[in-house]
Amino acid sequence: MESFVITWRELLIGALLVLVVYIAEMLLLMRSPKSFGLRIWQKGAEAQAIAQSREVQYLELELTQLQDQVRRLQSELDQMKTQQAAVTPYTNAIQMAEQGLNVSDVASRCGISRGEAELIVAMHHSQSP
Repeated sequence: MESFVITWRELLIGALLVLVVYIAEMLLLMRSPKSFGLRIWQKGAEAQAIAQSREVQYLELELTQLQDQVRRLQSELDQMKTQQAAVTPYTNAIQMAEQGLNVSDVASRCGISRGEAELIVAMHHSQSP
């Protein structure tokens, strides 16, 4: 039987050959622009970007709807304030005086003092036809 002996020099040359082949393979894989792993990663990133874009569009739509609702509610509030300011006990008293009601009725129904009711009736009772 013959013995098979590997020297350090032969072992070093073999290791260098394996290393050169490994490096060459890595360089070739890195050079190809569309490797399989890179495509999977890019598709995942694209899907995530699309999902985020849709979410942003949904949030923008919801924000626009809420802004419209706030504007509508603000205008309703302004109308109610205007109506409330227009309907005071004194405007009611003026309307009653123009209709010909007496001082005690105007004072009791509007919740104003008798002196105020007398003044309003005196001013507006004479203006009615």
